[in-house]
Amino acid sequence: MGKGKGGYSPLFETKQAKGRFIHRITVISLFIAICFVWIYRLTQVPVSYGVMGRLGWMTVFLAEIWFGFYWILTQVLRWNCVYRYTFNDRLRSRYEDELPKVDIFVCTADPTIEPPLMVINTVLSVMAYDYPPEKLSVFLSDDGGSILTFHALFEASLFSKDWLPYCRKYKVEPRSPAAYFKSLPKPMNDLHSKDLNAIKVLYEEMSNRIETSTTLNRIPQEILNKHQGFSNWSASYTSKQDHDTILQILIDGRDREQRDAEGHQLPTLVYLAREKRPHHFHNFKAGAMNALLRVSSEISNAPIILNVDCDMYSNDSQSIRNALCLFMDEENSQDIAFVQFPQESENVDDNDMYCNHLRVINEVEFPGLDGLGGPLYIGTGCFHRREVLLGLKYTTEYTIDWTIQNKFIAKGTSHELEESAKILASSTYELNSQWGNEIGLKYGCAVEDVITGLTIQCRGWKSAYLNPDRSAFLGKPSTTLEDTLVQHKRWSEGQLQIMINHCPLLYGRNKIGLGLQLGYCHYNLWAVSSLATLCYCIIPSLCLLRTTPLFPEVSSKWFYPFAYIIIVKYTYSLVEFISSKGTITKWWNEQRMWLYKRTTSYLFALVDTVLKSLGFSDMKFVITNKIADNEVFQRYQKGIMEFGVASPMVTVLSTIASLNLFALVVFVINLIMTENRVVLVKSLSLQIVLCGVLVLINLPLFEALYFRKDKGKVPTSVALKATSLALLACALSLRS
Repeated sequence: MGKGKGGYSPLFETKQAKGRFIHRITVISLFIAICFVWIYRLTQVPVSYGVMGRLGWMTVFLAEIWFGFYWILTQVLRWNCVYRYTFNDRLRSRYEDELPKVDIFVCTADPTIEPPLMVINTVLSVMAYDYPPEKLSVFLSDDGGSILTFHALFEASLFSKDWLPYCRKYKVEPRSPAAYFKSLPKPMNDLHSKDLNAIKVLYEEMSNRIETSTTLNRIPQEILNKHQGFSNWSASYTSKQDHDTILQILIDGRDREQRDAEGHQLPTLVYLAREKRPHHFHNFKAGAMNALLRVSSEISNAPIILNVDCDMYSNDSQSIRNALCLFMDEENSQDIAFVQFPQESENVDDNDMYCNHLRVINEVEFPGLDGLGGPLYIGTGCFHRREVLLGLKYTTEYTIDWTIQNKFIAKGTSHELEESAKILASSTYELNSQWGNEIGLKYGCAVEDVITGLTIQCRGWKSAYLNPDRSAFLGKPSTTLEDTLVQHKRWSEGQLQIMINHCPLLYGRNKIGLGLQLGYCHYNLWAVSSLATLCYCIIPSLCLLRTTPLFPEVSSKWFYPFAYIIIVKYTYSLVEFISSKGTITKWWNEQRMWLYKRTTSYLFALVDTVLKSLGFSDMKFVITNKIADNEVFQRYQKGIMEFGVASPMVTVLSTIASLNLFALVVFVINLIMTENRVVLVKSLSLQIVLCGVLVLINLPLFEALYFRKDKGKVPTSVALKATSLALLACALSLRS
């Protein structure tokens, strides 16, 4: 895109996805086929079947109604995909002297699950952005209130004085020290070897001090004497759930004596552990973010806020500038409240067996949401306007003067700022206020980020999605099946809470477009989809045992709509996945994880949400483990799935897989023994295919059930339980 009206050159452009006509024709044809399937179910109800047969027929019909409805929601996300492209050079030429201040919020909650060394690598990566350091402030929220995390941040504040000049001099990418050193070629030849060796030694020394303290769970006395902040853990600290506010400005960007090794100004660096008391509910990450909003308003008050999870280091030093292109464009930025980058993972195994890349969401669905009014806010890798997070509603008269926004200068010394801001992070500050409701991130939902984004959009704002060629942020991938399923359980549970308490079709009525409302519903109804999927995984296989047809035979005209849907839908899915930089193997793994999530994560989320609605349990925030056992990680790198946990989720997966295997084996035996093989195969062809696919997709699980000897195999107790349940289901089906 060149210059617009009057010579105006936009800071970003928006392009529509290619192949929209073909996609829409395909969608229409599939919808017609789905309607024929529904007509078949209504008009061809078998009268000769017994009660169980008719019940199976109607159950499958209900599942197909749901699948058809939910498929429509998935197509809403694909109807108008758009992609954003930024022009950094234009931003530099027009606004370099007017660039706004940026506050960066990094959140951590548990030094055991989220190692301090990992946390400070994220902090160092965002401190080293290619951005004026006097306009950067980095805040670490430590909800674990750990002296180990504070020690790590103190070490990072010292190391940054050498790391930032090194990044600036050699234009380092990525700027997380651990990721950078890992990315270097081996051998390194003469890659500025003198400076590289020096900075690497400094990093290794710092890492050793942090890891030693973490292992021993104590800080050496000589280090305790280096900063007054350590005294907070001896003065009024009882436990991580019972302590005063701990607020320390480790680097004050205004202080002329705090400079890097080359004499340049450093970004402000702040540690915050908000006050915790056992009798005051702290609202998890949303509460931490709101405390950061208040504390940062006293110290830096930047108009732009970036929040990242502690395991999501910055992978691109230009990310701030890319985001600002969408905030500062003279004609197209006024209504953009936040800019969301995708959540991506580093060091994913070659075939992405746990689907850590979230490829379809990142490459297809979020661009589709962007075309409907904006993507969801997903809690990390997101840039916000501060005033929008504080509750500002959009009006067509809204404008922002970046020069005025940058005039804020905190008054007082670092110590005076710490003392005045501590009250803002107290456990009682929000009592009888609108924090968590009309102001800041919303409370009461397991996915506080998504409901906050929906609320912002219902105030008239839009959001934008930016997915540059170089990933902006990279996080730790899930290295076990259990971690993946637990993470998706939390997400789907929170999404269902939104559907129940803030249904987008009602909450967003006359506030956001119908397309965006339906887009939210697609995610809000993840958990409900478990029922239809579970039905399709069990009923057709049990009926196959009884040789009870649930689908039309091959010679019937009604067979064609089913065949068309299967062939076209999965062919289109494969093409879509490959065009999103995937492979056939990764697509197959995506289908497996789709099945596993729907029959476990979503199912357990549905059950838990129902129980909570009835008052039988309380909301809990689950942190996924960021540390992988060495043996587990080795198996992960080899592409071997991890089932070695005696959990209800693995039990459900094993039971469903075993049931389908037993059903197929029994049917094959019956087929060999009968004389009507051709008739039987014709009448049960689609059930045979469905059951066969379910067996094929579960091959890694069968290997873990029956053949593997390593610790990643299915535990014996789970295998016995699953086998017994599957055999019992088969026996009951044959007897009924």
